[in-house]
Amino acid sequence: MTAPSRHERFTLLGLPAESRLAKFADDVGKGLTATPKQLPCCYFYDRLGSLLFEAICEVPEYYLTRAETAILQTHAEEIAAFFPGATDLIELGSGSAAKTRLLIEAFLRRHPRQRYVPLDICRTVLEESSLDLLGTFPTLEILAIAAEYREGLKHLQTLSAGPKLVLWLGSNIGNLERTAAAGFLAQIRQFLAPSDRLLIGIDLHKDRAALEAAYNDACGVTAAFNRNLLVRINRELGGQFDPRTFEHRALYNEELGRIEMHLVSDTQQKVTIERLGITVSLKAGEPIHTENCYKYSHKEIEALALAAGLCCEKVWLDPERQFAVTLFQAAPLSSRP
Repeated sequence: MTAPSRHERFTLLGLPAESRLAKFADDVGKGLTATPKQLPCCYFYDRLGSLLFEAICEVPEYYLTRAETAILQTHAEEIAAFFPGATDLIELGSGSAAKTRLLIEAFLRRHPRQRYVPLDICRTVLEESSLDLLGTFPTLEILAIAAEYREGLKHLQTLSAGPKLVLWLGSNIGNLERTAAAGFLAQIRQFLAPSDRLLIGIDLHKDRAALEAAYNDACGVTAAFNRNLLVRINRELGGQFDPRTFEHRALYNEELGRIEMHLVSDTQQKVTIERLGITVSLKAGEPIHTENCYKYSHKEIEALALAAGLCCEKVWLDPERQFAVTLFQAAPLSSRP
């Protein structure tokens, strides 16, 4: 019998292109007419933005990817050992799935067949990375979901009731306010069975210099990544932004424990966005807030788990203790707040 082809082992779900564009337009319109102005960080990840982020992961200053990869290289087998039977791997914000390969390999060494369910907002990158994985692992099946997190949860809740490991790597949890992160995890917790687990990569507090350097690399890759959001608005919504008139700014807010990323207008200007039928006025020095990246202490991770109805089962750290990969499971009813 002929083995199934890559395309026969691949299913892609998600909103149609028209609906995704309408949502993008709505969010951009609301964000640029708000006070202060802001743009959702999920829209960084078009095709070019995703490639720029992969480049960010390679710059010397960006320690996060190297630290998390080191943890998974060392402990992938130990993580897989928590699951005695076949288990679905579900990943939020999968991107290129480069680090996830380490876990897929560890699970396949234990079980001959594996289902992987990546969820990512960029449909093109999701399809490319999925087909690449299917070419590498002939017994892998992929159900891919092109959506942002909350829309994607609706699909995840319809999956069959087998054992699941939900992955949220790359410290993507840091993009959510702390209370919002706990609330989102509580939503995930609702469809976790007692045997299921949640594995989250979380960046830890460290000194200001190391944090700000990680988001202000000397090569300017993060600056290009930030400005690409304006390029995307120009291309998809008929915007007339000149990205060269915006400064990339990433500073650490010690009080809130987060990196705050902005695009700051160098000059007073008016920018028309044709699809939205609006003209955005910006003063010289006025910022557009594009991203937060929260950092956590071990006590804050425990508090996050408690608020979400989870408990920390195991924590792995890189050798420099810069980053934590934490395994959570649903907390017993008696221990929930």
